[in-house]
Amino acid sequence: MDDPTSDLAAAIGARVRERRQSRRWTLDQLAAQSGVSRRLVVSLEQGATNPSVGTLLRLSEALGIGLPALVAPRGAEPVSVTRAGEGSVLWTGEAGGRGVLVAATPDPEGELWDWALGAGDQHASHPHAAGTRELLQVRQGQVVLVVAGESVTLDPDDAVVFAGDVAHSYANPGTAPARFSLAVLEPRAGTRTGVSPDA
Repeated sequence: MDDPTSDLAAAIGARVRERRQSRRWTLDQLAAQSGVSRRLVVSLEQGATNPSVGTLLRLSEALGIGLPALVAPRGAEPVSVTRAGEGSVLWTGEAGGRGVLVAATPDPEGELWDWALGAGDQHASHPHAAGTRELLQVRQGQVVLVVAGESVTLDPDDAVVFAGDVAHSYANPGTAPARFSLAVLEPRAGTRTGVSPDA
């Protein structure tokens, strides 16, 4: 892992351990509650692995907190700035795409993402908590959004609002890179359903 990735992995590990210990759970109890193997929990708490978004969602659900509480920078400053290149890279695609969490709020829970999809890249997301809404605006290229089996093709500057509590995916069908901004608005943490470790 490079330095920013290893720093993020270490911060996530410390937060998972801190939350687990505050609940007085053993590693086995967290593994059972989250559906994440004990071995992976140990590795994650040691900062030795860069977990998938799905794994983070399962752990945040089990711990009763939102994803931002695990990955966002600490602090309650009135203004919190994430400089270019400082976001948390939580997904990488086979064609060079990246999903970067650039800003988040704990209450109400909101996430702002910067997504890049290489040619042919696709990311499938499992349902978030009931009532979650997502807002997406394409900034470059073309993005095919599939929500609960319904497909829509979006061009630059097109925007869409959709339910995030059903299966959905984002894909770049073109030969050039695509980029979009994504806001995730979740009514409450700790109620996700159907989250898979490969999200």
